[in-house]
Amino acid sequence: MNKRLNIVLPETTVRTIARLAKPGERSRFIDRAVRHYVATQSTEAVRAQLARTAVRDRDLDREVTEEWSAVDHEIWQRLDQSEKHRTSVSRSVERSSSQRSTRR
Repeated sequence: MNKRLNIVLPETTVRTIARLAKPGERSRFIDRAVRHYVATQSTEAVRAQLARTAVRDRDLDREVTEEWSAVDHEIWQRLDQSEKHRTSVSRSVERSSSQRSTRR
């Protein structure tokens, strides 16, 4: 069932409707525009979009993590080796310093 409404719109909106809607199709155009707005901008629509985005991003985050895990592992190994090397060099320097001081 259709219902006639008397509404007031800004002149720019009326010109936009006239430009986009064929003569005699304004009501259908406005109906579609309102339905589209409600479907995309309502609280429920925004919540649904956020839920879809969260799932998509979660899956994307997992993919990125899997792709980069080998690189992360390699970097951590290098850092561990570098730390072991620094510790070894530091101990060598300490021993040599201590040996020099006992010789004097």
